[in-house]
Amino acid sequence: MEDNINKPYKICDMNREKKKGIVASSLEDLIGKVPEKLGLPPENLTVVLECDGTEVDDEEYFSTLDPDTALMILHGNEKWSPNMPKCQVSLDQTDEVSLGEKGQVASLVGRLQHNLCHISLLGGQDLELLSDMDPDSLADIVTDRDNRIILEHIKEASGRILLEKRQAQDAMELLKLYHQSVANGAEDVSPPSQETV
Repeated sequence: MEDNINKPYKICDMNREKKKGIVASSLEDLIGKVPEKLGLPPENLTVVLECDGTEVDDEEYFSTLDPDTALMILHGNEKWSPNMPKCQVSLDQTDEVSLGEKGQVASLVGRLQHNLCHISLLGGQDLELLSDMDPDSLADIVTDRDNRIILEHIKEASGRILLEKRQAQDAMELLKLYHQSVANGAEDVSPPSQETV
């Protein structure tokens, strides 16, 4: 096995906004060069595979990586997230107020563009807005075809999550009713007599 061979790697920050090429002979060598390349502080750095977030935490595993492997450098408590296409929506606050519901939808989409997984954290009212939206009606805000496809996916996902949340609420209501009926049934039944025949 050949040690200390310089190999090229592609590194990026958590947001995938800063991307650089780097040559390193070891994991320690790579981590030592990150602050200069990406402008991150030198302490609390974690190296993960950019494609799936697998942590690269020892020299043995690092040595098995192919040249030009894409790596993500995380700092502190940063977490890996999948690379999701961004939907560009350009609205200022005046537009948001004057467009009413369309402005609210655009604002929600704008918030989701950084991490689409946050859709599961939205409340019922926001999910309803997204699931009821007509992506074609946002043509004046979102003109790119790929962005319209993303809007279709957001619409479908929000509808699914809204349905799941409603089903969970219905199940909880049924459980409450069941427990109430069991409790009421227990009160109606008198305790058995202690007398022996």
